[in-house]
Amino acid sequence: MKLKFKLFEKIIISIEKLSDRLGIITSWFTALLVVIICYDVVTRYLFKESSVALQELEWHIFGFIFLVASAYTLKIDDHVRVDVLYTKFTIRKKALINLLGTIFFLIPFCVVVIIVSFKFAKMSFMLNEGSPDSGGLPARYILKFVIPLSFVFLLLQSVADLLKSILILISSKNVVSDD
Repeated sequence: MKLKFKLFEKIIISIEKLSDRLGIITSWFTALLVVIICYDVVTRYLFKESSVALQELEWHIFGFIFLVASAYTLKIDDHVRVDVLYTKFTIRKKALINLLGTIFFLIPFCVVVIIVSFKFAKMSFMLNEGSPDSGGLPARYILKFVIPLSFVFLLLQSVADLLKSILILISSKNVVSDD
């Protein structure tokens, strides 16, 4: 039994290191987005110049941040949840709810989105899709490939959370610390 605990803990640690890295990457992209938006505002209102490509770059970076940060958000348990009852539950009841929610909702949803969005991104790549606006960004498929990739990251983090829940449920004490 202890061997399974160690294996689960190694898997959890590896996945959560990846999620932490994704959190760091998205924080840098958030800073970059702020700089780009400030530049856009200054050039638009002071110099009366605007760029479709720059505005699309803002949207693409925002989309990247939103998508890629989802795994980190799940890791730090900062996602949307109705906490009316959940906050009053014991650790074991919370683990059971997380386990069931992950198995029946999160993992299947991630798998469906990965399959569907990969086909969507692949078609975009095959068409060499770019912006429909003149002066817009080329290679729109790059952002579309971020969709299935981000859901792979979310799926991995959901596996880590699933393993944490299992560890909590089969052990008499909380084996995995909350840090």
